[in-house]
Amino acid sequence: MIRETSTPETRLDHSIRNFSVRLSPTPRGAHLLAAEQLHSWGILLDPARQIVAELAANAAVHGRVPGRDFRLTLYVVANTLRIEVTDTHGDRLPCLGEAAHDAESGRGLLLVEALADRWGVIPGLRPRKTVWAEVVLPPEGAPHV
Repeated sequence: MIRETSTPETRLDHSIRNFSVRLSPTPRGAHLLAAEQLHSWGILLDPARQIVAELAANAAVHGRVPGRDFRLTLYVVANTLRIEVTDTHGDRLPCLGEAAHDAESGRGLLLVEALADRWGVIPGLRPRKTVWAEVVLPPEGAPHV
């Protein structure tokens, strides 16, 4: 028999949350699922939703391999939200660039760079890569942006 005691030192920290889902390569589904999950956690930050939208769009457009899905993972540990999008086009690593003024695309990572506190790329075992971004959450009770 396992006996569990509950003292402040041994209780599980409830500020750790995790959500992961495999999605077909369309950005809209990822954005809506992430928005719903973040809302259920009480995270109402527009920057987080915009980052998910950009990373999911990049995975669907630039990381798409026919017949393969991508994965959206959200973690909250203490006061940091980590957003990860893993796709199956590991040979195409994203990089910051400048889009022409009249271009209709090419600004997604610039937006992620502006909204996230940190971001980067983890080259995985081929054929995968993970693009991640972190957002420091405001203290509880602080107004959401």
